[in-house]
Parts: sequence; structure tokens; C-alpha cells
Amino acid sequence: MVCCGLLTAKKEPVPLKSIEVEVEVKDHVATVTSTLQYENKEKNPIEAVFVFPLPGDAAVCHFSAKVGQTEVVGKVQEKQKAREEYDDALSSGQQAFLLEESEQSPDIFSLSVGSLPPGESASIRLEYVTELAVQADDGLRFCLPAVLNPRYQPQGSEGGSGSGGSAQIVSVPACLVPYSLSFSARVSSPRPVSKVESNCSLDPVQYLNAEHTQATVRLAARHKFDRDVEMLVYYQDSHQPTAVVEAGQTSAQPGSLMGDLAVMLSLYPDFPPVSVASCGEFLFLMDRSGSMDFSMGSGKQAQSRIGSARDTLLLLLKSLPMGCYFNVYSFGSSYEHIFPKSVEYSQKNMEEALKQVEKMNANMGGTEILQPLKHIYSQPCIPSQPRQLFIFTDGEVDNTKQVVDLVKENSGSHRCFSFGIGEGASSALISGVAKEGGGDAQFITGTDRMQLKVMQSLRFSLQPAVVDISVTWDLPKGISVTPLSPPITSLFQGQRSLLYAQLTGESSGVTEGCVTVKYSLAGQPSQNQLHFSLKPTEDSGLTVHRLGARTLIRSLEMKERELRGQSNEGVKEKVVEVSVQSGVSSSFTAFIAVNKGSGEAIQGPLLRRHVPAPKDLHFDMLMCDDEMCIYDVITPCSTEDTDEDEEYEDEDCVDAAPLPSQPPRDPMLQLISVQRASGSWVLEPTLATVLGKTSEEVAKPKPASVNQEVWATILALIWLHGFKMEAQMEWQLLAMKAVSWLQAQKGKTPCLTECVEAGNALLGSKVLKDALGL
Repeated sequence: MVCCGLLTAKKEPVPLKSIEVEVEVKDHVATVTSTLQYENKEKNPIEAVFVFPLPGDAAVCHFSAKVGQTEVVGKVQEKQKAREEYDDALSSGQQAFLLEESEQSPDIFSLSVGSLPPGESASIRLEYVTELAVQADDGLRFCLPAVLNPRYQPQGSEGGSGSGGSAQIVSVPACLVPYSLSFSARVSSPRPVSKVESNCSLDPVQYLNAEHTQATVRLAARHKFDRDVEMLVYYQDSHQPTAVVEAGQTSAQPGSLMGDLAVMLSLYPDFPPVSVASCGEFLFLMDRSGSMDFSMGSGKQAQSRIGSARDTLLLLLKSLPMGCYFNVYSFGSSYEHIFPKSVEYSQKNMEEALKQVEKMNANMGGTEILQPLKHIYSQPCIPSQPRQLFIFTDGEVDNTKQVVDLVKENSGSHRCFSFGIGEGASSALISGVAKEGGGDAQFITGTDRMQLKVMQSLRFSLQPAVVDISVTWDLPKGISVTPLSPPITSLFQGQRSLLYAQLTGESSGVTEGCVTVKYSLAGQPSQNQLHFSLKPTEDSGLTVHRLGARTLIRSLEMKERELRGQSNEGVKEKVVEVSVQSGVSSSFTAFIAVNKGSGEAIQGPLLRRHVPAPKDLHFDMLMCDDEMCIYDVITPCSTEDTDEDEEYEDEDCVDAAPLPSQPPRDPMLQLISVQRASGSWVLEPTLATVLGKTSEEVAKPKPASVNQEVWATILALIWLHGFKMEAQMEWQLLAMKAVSWLQAQKGKTPCLTECVEAGNALLGSKVLKDALGL
């Protein structure tokens, strides 16, 4: 382990002093402005390098630096040209600033502040726009990534960013980060804001009007860098489709992306009722790398990531439909599978899988997700059993683009649902594999219940695949459309789809357009329409243009990787052209700003200082194969040799605390653990314990004409409906399976009403028979 103090060898302080973040949320899009304050207290000029995360779908669109009274605004250039200009500026004694995206993962950026003279301060301002993801409870999620864990780099791969190749990620325990964060947000929407929540302490929400369509919120003082800052915004009537038309840039040429109108459509398709699928091949890929042993939160009863994942797998396996096939894979530096190939869902196979799941620990080293994915895709699909892949990972990998590309290559054979677990999970990886795999992405942090979000995705996977999706535009004569978004490949009930397009030309009379989404569901053709005004929205700036440009850039970058080794220069040139024209960064461009008035010769050597990013709880090291993966991790030890196992002395430093003991299993999960694959329960001690009774007390009131399995199943359903309604989204599918089993017991359930009455009397509840679905 490379170990050094927060101070340099000569006790010089790290130069980043503070970060101020302002967020403007308009409906389901956020504009984020970050201001970073640097100060050089050393005797020599320095180059400060700060590697930090941003949301994977962010469009970075502004970069400027202010030194003293002089402000320089960054411009987007081809990356190599920008690096050369940066190096030339430093060589000639000029101050220069370089912001570039990692070549391996679009959610990692490197900021270089070059030739900052002794005693000088610099203020760096960067701005980006991003979409807010819809969560399982219809909240819109904004995440400010504060945690940047060292990304696992697979053996033999090349990674990183920066002019020297790999970006050096330097991290410290959260309580020792030497800079402060302030965060404020303003939320506005045509619909009322019902509430704003966060995983961090917030000052009370301030509503700015009587309609509650505008609100402000601020992070409470003394926030520590011990987690990502997550904000959930809830609107009334959030599922309404909307359109935002935005005027072009007055200085841009008409007919260009930035000079024309741009439109963003938010679609919520409304499907006709269909039955839940009773078939499919369900594959679960579980991360068992060392970091999965970390706690989900900071409380004493917080569960470990791997423990929460085990409970979630239990719920998933119990909720699968009879007649399907399944398998469970796990991975670290290597990978394993419970069965050599997918097996039919049965009591025997389910019990064997659960037995192995209970033994799963976070003891498999690094995060080599690419190889198990390749193995899964090499397995032939089972006829008439649509493949559904569920990926659980904390998302700390260095080969994000390779993984996403692999999922896209195989997108025609499956749907992929992904779950980012814990702070620091790569949004580029989690969202990328779900988007390219035609599935859904969810992030689970802090006190979130993984089970709630995962079960929503299971419901999505049980919906019949929507096929033959097409989008047609009906626009007035004189206006043409250029789609900026790739074709829609998947639709789910209640899931939002965003479309961006460029509108060229003018219309003399008609001021309305229409877009129609046609598709086929369960063999039935359907369509949804959205009529929208062509009048540009006021005060939207260039947000839609920049998000549209970002969407086009990401599609072109993926196309370039697909064509790599072939004739792909035209695609790369197109990416650079769109990036420079729109002012939105890409993997082939960078922001460069040079203070040309600071051209004095450098006095003394230019020293490089790596600014630490906060690391996740307990993140000291990861195991790779049988060896230790070494990261440059700053810890508060002196420059002398120290014992690596020595704990931190700072009593406020929670990162050094040992993992809490795991809490006992929730009674609901205990009940679910003894449900049979068919959906039924049997009378046994665990069931009685959950019901708060003895085995004799449970068996005694059973009507004489009812067998024990039917009686046990009715009791379990009554308990769920009577005492766990707040978790209905989690147990709804397995309860439906239990009801189906009961309905199939012809001749064995002559007195269901009597059973329900007896069950209510036993459990002290008042659940109606109709509420059970009987």
C-alpha cells in the first residue's frame, strides 16, 4: 500500500479549498454549476490535479477559470490538441486549465490546474446538464457523486485518462477530506412539487409560490463527504407526457444543431392490460468482490451490501413463475455459477440455489465482470424462454465502455436490468448496460431497500417484450426533423422514454406538431400520441440542445468503438465536430483555458499535487486474484513507515470503524424463505414464529375440511396483507403466485370464507377475502 499524509513530504497543504454546487432542476432535467476554489500556499508554482466523478449521462457544457481579476473561458478542442496547448502554456509560464473525460468511463473527469503561482488563488467553474432518472417510487433522482473509489482495472487492460494515460485516483477517508462542500437546489415544474428528499440532512424545503411549483432546498451545514449527495424530487401527476421546444443559439448558423430549434419529448407509454408472463430464462449475476462487504449505510444496524443482495436474491427466486428457467452467477476476480446451465424452476432447484446463495460472501477479489458476461452470452438461449439478465454490482470497474459495448452486441438476445449498490457505483456502467440491454437501471444507497427497486425491475421483465417500435413525426410543411436520439429499443409500463430531435425550417401557419409511437405488445398493435406546441419555451437556455448533442455524441462514440480497426475516422471526426460546435465534452475532446496574460517565466520547479477525492466507507484496499491491488490511497499517517493495520486515531473518522454486525433477518423475509416454489406454504415452526404463535396455536383453528398446505398459505397471505402492506410492492408477485396455487386446488378449498375468518381470528386482523385476490 502506498501511504502518505494529507500534507506533502514538506508539510504543504493540498490546494483545493472548497466546492460550491448550485442545481437548477426544471421538471426532469438539472443544470449543475460547480465552483472549485484553489489556493497555492507553497513557495513554488504548482500543478494541481483533481480526478472526480460526474453522472454518466452528464453533458459538460461550460468551463472557466478566474485568477485574481482575470477570467478565462474554456473552449472545446480535439483532445490531443488541447493537451498540447496545455503543455505549451505551462512551458511558457502561462496559467492553463484542462478538463477532460476519461477514455475508459464517461463518468470520470480529470481537472488539471497548471502553473498556479505561490500565494495565488484560482476559482474554477464548470457547468453540466443531466437528466433525472425515474425511480421505483416515481421519484426523480439527482445524484452529486462525492465518492470516487479507485476503479478496479482488469488484468492486462489499459485504462485511465489524462495526458499520461491513467488518471491517478488519490482518495482519503471521508472525514479527512480537506475541502468543504456547499449545495443548494432550485426546483421548478409546471406540476406542483409534492416533496423533496435526500440521503443527506437538508434544511426545510422553501416553497416560492402558493401553487408549490417552485421550491428551494439547501444541504444542512457541516455535511461530511461520507456519501454521494442524492436528492429525490416528487411531482404530482408525474406520468404526464411532456414536450419542451427550445430556440436555437442566435449566434449559430441556421441549419446547424445549435442554430435550429431542438425538442425534448418525455413519453410515458400507456399499455393495454396484458397478463404477466409465466415463462422466461432469468439469470442473476452477483458481484462478490471485496467492496461488496461494505455497509449499506452508516448506522449500527446497517446491512452489508452482500447481505442485502442475498436477501434480494431470496425474494427474486421466490417470486419467479413456475415454468421458467433460471441460474445464478457470481463474480470477483473469477466467476462461478450454481448450475452448469440454466435449469427449470422447481422446488428442488430453488432449494439448491438458495442453499448456495446463503453461503455467498464478498470474498472473490476484484471486479472482473466482463468474463462472466462473455460466458453468459456464449450460452444458447432456450426456445420460448425470453432471456432476462439481472446484474448486481457496486460498479467500481475501469473498463466500463468494454462492458457496455458487450451488452449492446448481445442486446438482441436478452433484456438487461442493472442495480448499482452503494456509494460510488459507476452511473456510466449501471445506466449504460441497462440502456443498451433494453432494460432498467436502479441505484441503491444508504437506507434504500434494495428489494423494492429490484422487484419493480422483475415486474418489468415479466411484461411481454414490446416489439416493432417506431416513431413518426407529423410536422407542418416547411419543417423537417433530424432525430438526435438512437431508435427506441424497449418500452415498459410506467417507464419514461426521452427523445431528442433537431427541427429545421419555418412554418407560416401551423404551430403544432405531433409524434406517434407505434409498437406491438403481446401480438396486438398499439400506439401513443403526443401533440405539442412548436413555440419555444421561455428561459430554457440551451439545455435541450446540449442534452441532444450529448445523446448524439454518445451514439457516435459507440459506433466508433464498433468500427474500431475499420474505417472509422469519419465517425470520430463527426464526434469532434458536434462536440466543438455544441460546446459539450466528449471522449475525443477536452476543455482548455489559457491565461495568456500570465506569461512570466516559472521561478523554481513546477510541482504536481494530486487532490484527494473522498473514498467510500471502509475503502482501504481490494483483493485481486491472490495478490493485493495497490492504489494510491492517502491516509493520515506520517511520511515515516507505519503499520498498515494501524487504525485512524481521529474519533470522528467513521471510515476506520469495523463493519457493524449484521442485523437479524426481517420477519417478512423469514416468511418468504419458507414459501415453496409453487407459491404455497406448509405448516412448520418458522411460519408459526413469524405469525407470533406456537405450532399448536397455528394448527388448532384449521377448518376440518381444509388441508394443512391450504391453511398455511391462507395464513401467510393474511399476515402479509394485514401487517406488511407498506412492503406490498416487494411481496406482490409471490402473493399472486400463492393465490394462483390456491385457485388451482379444485375440490380442496370448499370453504375459503371460513378459512379467512378463522385466520383473521387467529392473527387479530381484519383482512377481507376479496383483498386477498380469492
